[in-house]
Amino acid sequence: MRLAEEGADVILLDVCEDMATIPYPLGTEDELRETAEAVEKLDRRAVWAKVDIRNAEHLNEVVSEAVAELGGLDIVSAGAGVCGFGQVLDLTVEEWKEQIDVNLTGAFNTAKATIPHILAHGRGGSVIFTASTCGLEAVQGIGHYNASKHGVVALTKTLAIELGPRNVRVNALCPTNVATPMVQNDTTWKLFFPDVENPSQADAEAPNSIVRQMHVIPIPWVEPEDISAGLLYLASDDGRYVTGTTLVIDAGRLL
Repeated sequence: MRLAEEGADVILLDVCEDMATIPYPLGTEDELRETAEAVEKLDRRAVWAKVDIRNAEHLNEVVSEAVAELGGLDIVSAGAGVCGFGQVLDLTVEEWKEQIDVNLTGAFNTAKATIPHILAHGRGGSVIFTASTCGLEAVQGIGHYNASKHGVVALTKTLAIELGPRNVRVNALCPTNVATPMVQNDTTWKLFFPDVENPSQADAEAPNSIVRQMHVIPIPWVEPEDISAGLLYLASDDGRYVTGTTLVIDAGRLL
């Protein structure tokens, strides 16, 4: 929506179904359709499709058709991601695989499906991966997520080196907790408050909660709009010489 407000036509892709190892609901097809309709109300074009980014063949097909319809591609926001929970030695192979397949291999598949279309027009462009502060440090209880996001950061930096000579910039957003269902769910509350019988969002929002204490600026999380502002900067000409970086939006968490 933020990019559309600034004049972009958009391609919107989402899996639109829940996953076996992820303990919170993911986006729905109705939500994806509503987003496309909201973009169109801004007098911008929106092409949308239900796509699992683990399926490289289908992803390539849908992206090619969408780019042909819109007439080109300049910006890629690779934001699809999920977070499961568990100590590393307690994780099942399925839990590990689903996390890596979505967050890391899915990012690779997205790069493979989209970047050739940017290169085809020769004007350069911007690719923004959504990583995490967990791509820069480790947090216990989500080792497979940490590993996937560290991989996304490494992928970002490698692509920045390889694509810089062709004027394609590649960067990663590294947010702290964001006010989305990935953070605001019962399993996350139990991770944050293991000694509380039935923890809730109210515990996280309490004045002296551990979630607030994670940050130098005493907030439990940032808002999606805060991340969108960073995305807009990295996508725009304001960031024309910014590449290979990790834009940390974390209220001082890494400090």
